[in-house]
Amino acid sequence: MEIFNAENVVKKFIHTTALDRVSISIPKGSIYGLLGPNGAGKTTLIRIINQITAPDEGSLFFNGKSLHPDHISNIGYLPEERGLYKKMKVGEQVIYLARLKGLSKSEANKKLKYWFEKFEITSWWNKKVQELSKGMQQKVQFIVTVIHEPELLIFDEPFSGFDPINADMLKNEILSLQERGSTIIFSTHNMGSVEELCDHITLVDKGKTLIEGPIDNIRDQYRTDTYEVGFQGDPEKLKNALNKHYELLEINGDNDIKSAKIRLLHHTTDNELISLLLPAVHLVSFNEVYPNMHDIFIKVVNENKGS
Repeated sequence: MEIFNAENVVKKFIHTTALDRVSISIPKGSIYGLLGPNGAGKTTLIRIINQITAPDEGSLFFNGKSLHPDHISNIGYLPEERGLYKKMKVGEQVIYLARLKGLSKSEANKKLKYWFEKFEITSWWNKKVQELSKGMQQKVQFIVTVIHEPELLIFDEPFSGFDPINADMLKNEILSLQERGSTIIFSTHNMGSVEELCDHITLVDKGKTLIEGPIDNIRDQYRTDTYEVGFQGDPEKLKNALNKHYELLEINGDNDIKSAKIRLLHHTTDNELISLLLPAVHLVSFNEVYPNMHDIFIKVVNENKGS
């Protein structure tokens, strides 16, 4: 079941079409990557989901019902550009923001105590926001985003400003939120984080949806019939064993076990490749190389430039 659907959404500004009949379906309980280059339309779509702005055309559904202002209480949004009050004390501010999300003062204090202890930031309670580093402010805003335990969380470049240790901590918290039932929209340029966290993605560019679906299906769709072969023996014999139906992409290793990357051409099969190599060298391993999300992102966006 989907927690959110957008169907044929159009949003136009004076000189540009930010979204051109974009459709997405976000499965409940998923971590859903919203990807695209700068200016692709991601932020416009996020603003529409949060009802900061409205589409010119199209339909939006939350849990199967037309998106309504009441649904805002079920959504948490961490924007890329943070919005804390610089001169206000951290404790006063987070209680104020938690109350805006519908929590009573006692509920807010209880939940904030839990999160501040979890993130080891209780000593910041009486500091002004302007005294905190960007990463520290990010932790505070993350807490405010999740404090009311919304069904749908939207994180826009959540790891910006974090060192590797705190970025890993935040990744673990995102995975924990998913385990507890939250659905997460994750917008980022970091393809490594996409590989690590997301199970579904949409890639938008120039306001259009280019690819959408489960990440494993998309990687399978863009497979290149490339294999990594671990072998023992003379690399020249491996090269000579190949014919015009195969492309040797690279060969590495000076040790006993070497590796080669080979692409199949002309509808040949992996079994045929193995049959060619067995008389020439001793095979140690044989694995298909699937494209990573970085390669798919670059390929699809570059293809879209020419369209």
